[in-house]
Amino acid sequence: MSTNNYLKFITEEIVKYMNSPREERKERREAEKQDGSVVLNRWFGILPFSFKLFLKGRRA
Repeated sequence: MSTNNYLKFITEEIVKYMNSPREERKERREAEKQDGSVVLNRWFGILPFSFKLFLKGRRA
């Protein structure tokens, strides 16, 4: 993906977010807060999840 395409994508996402109603954004944030492990996977990929499983397996 070229830099121009990436900037275009990011700009579209920001505009889409800003144009959404405030209540919808608030509901989205609340839903993300409830799924704490999903946020880790979104930001850091599958590595934290696999590391957690590895540690759980060693304790058992």
